[in-house]
Amino acid sequence: MFRIMAVNAFALVILVGSVLYLNQFRQKLIDARVSSLQVQAAIISGALAESAADGQEDATDVDSADARVILTRLVGPTNNRARLFAVSGRMTADSRFLAGDKKLIEEPLPHIDYKPSFMESMEETLHRVLDNFTQKIDAPPSIDRPGMAASDFIEVQSALKGIASVQLRKRADGKLVINVAVPIQRYHRVLGGFLLTAQTGDIDFIVRAEQILTVKVFIGALLATVLLSFFLGRTLVRPIRILARAAERVRRGVGRDERIPEFANRLDEIGDLSRSLSDMTGALYKQIDAVERFAADVAHEIKNPLTSMRSALETMEIAKSPEAQAKLMAVLHDDVRRIDRLISDISDLSRLDAELTRGKSGAVDLGIMLNVLANSYRTTRNAEGHTLSFPDQEAGIYLVHGIESRLGQVWRNLIDNALSFSPEGGRVWVEIGLKQRFIVCTVEDEGPGVPEGAEDKIFKRFYSERPEQEQFGCHSGLGLSICKQVIEAHGGRLMVENRTNDVGEMLGARFIVRLPLMALDISRSK
Repeated sequence: MFRIMAVNAFALVILVGSVLYLNQFRQKLIDARVSSLQVQAAIISGALAESAADGQEDATDVDSADARVILTRLVGPTNNRARLFAVSGRMTADSRFLAGDKKLIEEPLPHIDYKPSFMESMEETLHRVLDNFTQKIDAPPSIDRPGMAASDFIEVQSALKGIASVQLRKRADGKLVINVAVPIQRYHRVLGGFLLTAQTGDIDFIVRAEQILTVKVFIGALLATVLLSFFLGRTLVRPIRILARAAERVRRGVGRDERIPEFANRLDEIGDLSRSLSDMTGALYKQIDAVERFAADVAHEIKNPLTSMRSALETMEIAKSPEAQAKLMAVLHDDVRRIDRLISDISDLSRLDAELTRGKSGAVDLGIMLNVLANSYRTTRNAEGHTLSFPDQEAGIYLVHGIESRLGQVWRNLIDNALSFSPEGGRVWVEIGLKQRFIVCTVEDEGPGVPEGAEDKIFKRFYSERPEQEQFGCHSGLGLSICKQVIEAHGGRLMVENRTNDVGEMLGARFIVRLPLMALDISRSK
């Protein structure tokens, strides 16, 4: 993102900064020229006041002959134009018509049928375009005609009133001229007005040279932008296109030869994206394998009762005694119940992933939820005299973020599993506590425990280790698998271990659930 922002802003900042700089540069040059002309005009007006007024204290006008000599000497060597106005407003002297040391300047004129070259035309067009980006100066037109008087210049009228002023004027060709008008004073008496005019052609030449330099800088910046864009295309667009095409090939591929390329050497977002897509593809293949194994397991589990039912039906055709037929009918009823149980659990398991992704999650108070479950088991599910031990918990301590219905299913399955393995009149303990930033809950029973080496197998689908006295087919072997899947989806862990005494005798099984704590009130924790 920083690279894209830098490249997009790079050329624009240079261009806008250059244009702004040229606007300030032109104005600064004009201000400097105005300051210089004001100093020159003050010096010349002082000389005119002292030398061209015959030295008389009561002089009311400037002697024109002496004024022309002073103007010739002081203004002649410069390219500026000086004009002298009497108090009456009449122009009495103009440096343009004074010979002085001026010489005849010869300049070659172009041919009548002269046509500018392509480069000259391009340069002139470029200047016109760049002039559109510079700030226009609003100025009155420049006046240059025979018989000019002070009434033609507002700046001269101000000078005749004793106030120096500066006025920018625009010629017919669009170029600016600078008029500086100062009063000629002697003993605070205005003897006339002095107007000093300077052209700005040299300023325009300097600004145009800067415009050409700006164009060169812009071209350099444009080339740099193109190169950087090519670099971004190589580093961003091309890898994304490769990943998109690889993902499309994976989508259309029949086999698993197509893989997402990993840009392992990249430590930026593209590398993260490639690794995430590769992991996602691997997870997708694992999910496909899991679905395949699940379908095979389902087919195997359903075929067993179907095979038993087929055998019972075939045997029933040849059975003669009512006792044999009754036994076969009991087998058929058991197999139907088993298939019904399998279909119900398989349907629940198949919906589990969708519910975990679409289900509405929120804060779940495990302490209160277990209080409700324990009271429910004590009052409605104690047919065999089992004892369920769980101390009442306060609200707001054991909070987790999750789906309450699925978490409740986990503890119902664990408690049902513990009660089913406990002997008649046995005891089941449910405990909950905090360990660092985790909630640890245990469910213990007095059953035969977990067979050695089966600590992991009991969480697999359709694996079942049931008590001998329990009727066959009452359990599908999916309950603990569902519990493990739900707990892991909530960022927790489900484990099992055997309870033993000091001499190693088996006391029962212990299921341990570990979930991340959402919130903890320290003042109320135990």
